[in-house]
Amino acid sequence: MALSDMLGELAQRAKEAEDRARAASAEAKDKVRVRADEASDAARTKADEMKRRSNATRNEASDHWRQVQADWARHVEVAQSKFAEMKAEQDKAWSQMDADLAAADAEDAVRFALAAVEEAESATLDAILAQMEADEVSSKR
Repeated sequence: MALSDMLGELAQRAKEAEDRARAASAEAKDKVRVRADEASDAARTKADEMKRRSNATRNEASDHWRQVQADWARHVEVAQSKFAEMKAEQDKAWSQMDADLAAADAEDAVRFALAAVEEAESATLDAILAQMEADEVSSKR
């Protein structure tokens, strides 16, 4: 899947999560509970998929991605510095390898963002459900 397609999928998925969270505020508690469970399952599935992918590909790109997850800000600084150095110093073969590694990093970043959207939807629906339950308890007093 092309990176631009993956970013399009990310934007679409984020919009869907936003729409469902907005709709949940006006829905019955049981329906929100079902949505929250479904979102939680989807988030768990994405996390499991990322873990399987990470375990399956123990190459330089996935090692680098684990570092990105540990320290994103440092990664951006190092990646920009390396890119500037490589652009000035390396030949076409090295540049293509670097491009391939950068594309793999970008793909991992988009997958990470997709998983984060799933988790954000799950957490939002859980919060809405918790507020509904709190309101229900308060109204019984």
